[in-house]
Amino acid sequence: MIMTYKILIADDEPDIIEFLRYNLQKEGFEVYCATNGREAVELAGKVHPHLIILDVMMPEMDGIEACEHIRENPELNRCIVTFLTARAEDYSQIAGFEAGGDDYIAKPVRPKVLISRIKALLKRVEPDGPETGRTGSVSIDRDRYLVLTADGGEMTLPRKEFELLALLLSKPGKVFSREEILSHIWGDDVIVGDRTIDVHIRKLREKLGDDLISTVKGVGYKYNG
Repeated sequence: MIMTYKILIADDEPDIIEFLRYNLQKEGFEVYCATNGREAVELAGKVHPHLIILDVMMPEMDGIEACEHIRENPELNRCIVTFLTARAEDYSQIAGFEAGGDDYIAKPVRPKVLISRIKALLKRVEPDGPETGRTGSVSIDRDRYLVLTADGGEMTLPRKEFELLALLLSKPGKVFSREEILSHIWGDDVIVGDRTIDVHIRKLREKLGDDLISTVKGVGYKYNG
């Protein structure tokens, strides 16, 4: 059975919505549309899309805030969020990744480029890898998409943070280079910068403790266990 992916578009410009809807439906995707961030959050909770395209600048609730609300819903942890915006400043990109976004697509975008990027992102919906990863302090339950702590606690993480932690846990003590991390977590077809990794590592340290993940200067990161 071929899986039909559900994609939610949120943009306050009707022409942009129609452009995205037409090109995505032509590729066989099931498309839902919202005209502001608040509507996008509500619709996402109802339809549980595989991927959400959020414009950054929207009325009522902007894309950054909408992403934060979406990431607060445990049922949407596996959903991929990409921002679509004409703004290319570092600040807006970092703010998007801080909010839990997975990628960033700048306007204007050509249809073939858009479709290629979307397909590359959707390849990450069901990541390969072991069902569980364990160390003395943390374990991962892939079936429930939870991080289990040594004291019996459970923690949910945004999708990319979860995948990054799972990668580091797969070989405690191994130094994963930035190139390995980018390829495994974001895919070779998705263009993101080194600062994207830094943001996700910092968020993991805030939640798990600074001592569990070490930086190997000029190389990458390792999980100490």
